[in-house]
Amino acid sequence: MKDFLLNNYFFLTYSVELLAATTGVILYKKYKGTPAKYFIFFLVYLTICDFLGSYAKYVYPDRFFSFLIGSVIEKNHWWTTSYWFIGAIMFFAFYYRKILETKIFKKIIKFASYAFLGFSIVYIGFNIKDFFNKFFPVISILGALIIFLCSIFYFLETLLSDRILTFYKSLNFYISAAIFIWWLIIAPLDFYDVYFTYEIGNPDRDWNFVFLRWQIYLFANIFMYSTFTFALIWCKPEND
Repeated sequence: MKDFLLNNYFFLTYSVELLAATTGVILYKKYKGTPAKYFIFFLVYLTICDFLGSYAKYVYPDRFFSFLIGSVIEKNHWWTTSYWFIGAIMFFAFYYRKILETKIFKKIIKFASYAFLGFSIVYIGFNIKDFFNKFFPVISILGALIIFLCSIFYFLETLLSDRILTFYKSLNFYISAAIFIWWLIIAPLDFYDVYFTYEIGNPDRDWNFVFLRWQIYLFANIFMYSTFTFALIWCKPEND
């Protein structure tokens, strides 16, 4: 089972991601008049970015992108940090400012997200070499805090309004629950990255941690994107 999951990690992750994006595109007319259309755009964006980021799998002597060996973009850490750990956070901050009604909540999210973006740019600027070779736990953790902030504000608004009666029909509820749980699971892993080397040939590489990390990411991704797919099909547009 372990070998199957590891050998098909990208295929399984990309399949559920592509399924969610395709479902969103097919049902676009259903959500066209609501902020959910931006979420569908985001799913397509993630699918494209993940596909482009897979180039690192082919940066080997006998593979297509062998000419990138030794270059600064040999690894895809810079790409993942840019489109996911920063880009995804900024999208969710934008999205929740669209769906929240409480002005103070919107202002807090706006300030927090811009502060996060500014900090990330400055931090990367001071650690530009590491930007191409490893992930930054501090950016991941701060991004997770933004996600928690957005989700908690949404849950509070729902609890204090009539929407609590039909929350199970709301696409935004499933989005909030899925991303909250995903970041809650994944964020702690970043604390252990300082003890982990990504170099395959390095004798100090802890393969037990590698396998565990891949499995956690795989099941977390399957859970999140499956939830998105189900919610897009099951839920009704908020404006209805």
